[in-house]
Amino acid sequence: MRYMLILVDAPDAGAEPGTPEEAAEFQQWMDYTQEMVEAGVMVGGEALLGPESATTVRVRDGKTLTTDGPFAETKEVLGGYYVIDVADLDAAIEWAAKVPVSDRGSVEVRPIMEMDEPATTA
Repeated sequence: MRYMLILVDAPDAGAEPGTPEEAAEFQQWMDYTQEMVEAGVMVGGEALLGPESATTVRVRDGKTLTTDGPFAETKEVLGGYYVIDVADLDAAIEWAAKVPVSDRGSVEVRPIMEMDEPATTA
């Protein structure tokens, strides 16, 4: 079954850019990702730029409205995600517990809805 591991952390958490601590933290992420690849569970994943780079889109009364930044100011932000394919929720939780951010932020584990492909007409 496929699960999304949604990575949430404080926007200012983590090591200072350009420091040895940042390099070590980056290596933790690379090691974790490689472990998932080698275990054959990784389907995909991406890191996201910070919330200051976001554009929020709303449609109201048929008009598209855009706002710079996230929908709401929060103490935690979505930082990225992994999609994994594992046997069950217990296995997904085991992988979530290993995510480098899990010791200071949170990892939401959510099953991915499996949808049948629509029939095509020829």
